Amino acid sequence: MDFYLKKVALKIITLGILIVTNTLYGQAKKPTIMILPSDNWCEQRYFMTEFDNQGLKQKVPNYKQAFQEDTELALVISKIGSLMIDRGFPLKDAAQELKSIEIRNAEDNMTVSASSGSHISESPLDKLKNKSKADIIIQIWWKLTKTENGRVVTFILDAYDPYTSKLIASSSGSGLPNKNDILAVLLQNAVLSNIEPFTAQLQSHFDDMFNNGREITLTIKKWDNWDINLENEVAGEDIISHIYKWLQKNTVRGKFNMSSVSENKILFEQVRIPIYDAYNNSLDAYMFGKGLQKYLKATPFNFEVKLMTRGLGDAILVLGEK
Repeated sequence: MDFYLKKVALKIITLGILIVTNTLYGQAKKPTIMILPSDNWCEQRYFMTEFDNQGLKQKVPNYKQAFQEDTELALVISKIGSLMIDRGFPLKDAAQELKSIEIRNAEDNMTVSASSGSHISESPLDKLKNKSKADIIIQIWWKLTKTENGRVVTFILDAYDPYTSKLIASSSGSGLPNKNDILAVLLQNAVLSNIEPFTAQLQSHFDDMFNNGREITLTIKKWDNWDINLENEVAGEDIISHIYKWLQKNTVRGKFNMSSVSENKILFEQVRIPIYDAYNNSLDAYMFGKGLQKYLKATPFNFEVKLMTRGLGDAILVLGEK
């Protein structure tokens, strides 16, 4: 009898473990995504604008113009977005984010440096990334071709990490000829046949971030008029060692790569930071850099530290003054 009861108890425990495992798997956190037309799509349709990047002219997609003037874009993104939502991926609405940015632009245009009179310099895409804080940006390109059997749509989906701009997933293909459906439906059907491997790549990338941290770049510099360099000692150790130890304590599993180091500059690459802060807000390079800035401004250093960023994934600290 005891043997029988033990077998029953073991089956109940095993069943409980399976239920818990399946529940946790079903509730696995999904990355938030935002869908945009690709640069090439915008270029082909002349939805581009020039951006002054610190004196250099740079062409970038004009997403606002694209959403306002292209009659198919919003419906296409809605159809592709519905496929992602069906698979549990939270979606950020790019068109709504762009409207919010318009309000910020008005404020930024009134913001100038107190010392030089310079305006804030930020690319339109950086503004969109900073506002949306999406975990993944998906860019879509498509082309419609007429054949004897009907219209055929060809597409390319590329997914990027907005913090590093690295390509993390890609899918392409063509749909079946069709004479009746509108473009958005043709595209949705074409993508549907290729969606599972694509979403698996997205989830794999996010799982890696969740377990090993989000990747950013961190640069430490000094002003040339500062009479201290990074090899000077403070409290028995040089500044480089202090910063190195701070990173060991504050990165995920102490993962980072000190790519170059000198008395004037340290470059840390592949710095793995938590995805979320203590308040469950998305953590970016700026907020991570704020922690190091606070550390270097406190005793025993008492340094003046200027913090700057390039996009979401690149923080620069300049020691000596603000």
